[in-house]
Amino acid sequence: MVPALDLSAAELGRRIAARELSAREVVGAFLDRVAEVDPALNAVVELRAEAALAEAAAADERGSGGPLHGVPFTVKDWIDAAGLRCAGGQPAHRERRPARDATAVARLRAAGGILLGKTAAGPDNPLYGRVGNPHDPRFTPAGSSSGEAAIIAAGGSALGLGSDSGGSIRQPAHCCGIAGLRPTTGRVPLTGHFPFICATADPRTVIGPLARHVEDLALALRLIAGPDGADPSAVPVPLGDHAAVRLAGTRVALYLDHPHTTPHPAVVRATHAAAATLAAAGLVVEEATPPGLADVYPLTLDYWRRPESDSPDEWVNGGTFDPATLGPISAEDVERSLFTWDRLRRRMLPFIGAHPLVLSPAAEKPAVPHGEDGGGIPYTLLWSLVGYPAVVVRAGTTVEGLPVGVQIAAPPWREDLALAAASIVERTR
Repeated sequence: MVPALDLSAAELGRRIAARELSAREVVGAFLDRVAEVDPALNAVVELRAEAALAEAAAADERGSGGPLHGVPFTVKDWIDAAGLRCAGGQPAHRERRPARDATAVARLRAAGGILLGKTAAGPDNPLYGRVGNPHDPRFTPAGSSSGEAAIIAAGGSALGLGSDSGGSIRQPAHCCGIAGLRPTTGRVPLTGHFPFICATADPRTVIGPLARHVEDLALALRLIAGPDGADPSAVPVPLGDHAAVRLAGTRVALYLDHPHTTPHPAVVRATHAAAATLAAAGLVVEEATPPGLADVYPLTLDYWRRPESDSPDEWVNGGTFDPATLGPISAEDVERSLFTWDRLRRRMLPFIGAHPLVLSPAAEKPAVPHGEDGGGIPYTLLWSLVGYPAVVVRAGTTVEGLPVGVQIAAPPWREDLALAAASIVERTR
C-alpha cells in the first residue's frame, strides 16, 4: 500500500471516507513527519497537534464529511485561523490571535480538512527566523509563502493556503518543487488576510493553494472560491473543471526573454522541456512575447511606495515597502502609475485572446543559498499586475538536485486551462 504521506489530498479524503484509512492515523503520520523534518526547516511556527488529533478522532467517529474529510492542511502566517497566532511575521503583532477563521480556512475546514498549524511567512522572518529549503536547508525556499511550501514539499502537510502579491505562492512552489496556484483576482475572498488587503488599492494580492499534486490545487480552489458576503472584490464566476478540458490545438505562447533578466541555464532547460511536453500532447507552442514587459518592475516599485492601511475599519497607515529607496510617491505619480497599469491590462487582452496559455519560467534562478541574490521575479509579477491565473509546477532539476518550476498562465477565470496544462507537465516529470 502507498504510504499516506505519498498520497494526494484528494486521494486521502477518498480513502478516509471509504474507511481504508483512519483520519487519526493520517493526521498522526503527518504530525510525526513534522516532528522529523521541521527542526531543520523551521517552517511550522505553531502546531495544534492535540486539537488536530482530537478532530481526527471525531471525524472517524462521525464518518464521511466532505472531500477533505480527515485531511491535514496548514496555513501561512498571513491568513487568520481562529485561536492561532497570526502576526503577519511582524514582531509588533506577536500577540495577535484572531477569533475567526479567514473565509478560505473556514471553507477547507467545512469540507472536512483538519488544520495542523501555521507556517512562516518569508525565508528570513524577524519573528520566527530562517526557513530552510527541504531539498537542502542551506538554500532558501523563496518567499513569502516560505514555510508553507517547505513543509508541503517535505511531506509534513497534504495541502496549504498561501497568499501571492507578486509571486509569493509561485516562487516558493518553484524553489521547493511543488505546485502552486495564483487564482484570478476576485476568485477567492481575501477576508481574514493579515495584513489587511484593500482590493481596490491592491488588485494584485490573492489567497490560493499549494500542494504536491496539481489535482489538489483544483480541489482546493473549488472549495475556497466564491463570494462570502464580506469581501466586495470576490466575484461569482463559475469555475471550470480542469479534468474536462481538452487542450489539443490550444495555442501556447512560450517566452523566456524579459528586460534585464537572464534566466539560469537550468530554468531555460526546464521551460523548453515543458514546451516540448505540451507540444507532444497536441498543443500548438510558439514563441511570443507578452506586451508591456518593460512596465512590470516600474509599476511594482510604484505600488510598493504607496502606504496601506493595517485596519479594515479605519485608515491606519501601515507604512510602505520601498526596496529601491525611491522615496514618497506624489499624487500625480500615483495617477500616472494607475494609467500605465490599466494600459498594461488593456494591451494584454488581445495577446491572451490569441494565446490562451502562456508558458514561461517561474523565476530567473532556482533556489539559491541563503544570503545570495535570488535573481528577479518578473515572470510572476506580470500576471499579478493583470490579475490572471497562473500555476507553477515542477518541470526540471538542477545539476545539484534542486527543483525547477515553470509557470503556466491563462485568461481571467480560466484556472481550468492552466491547471489542465500543468497536469500534462506534471505527468511527465
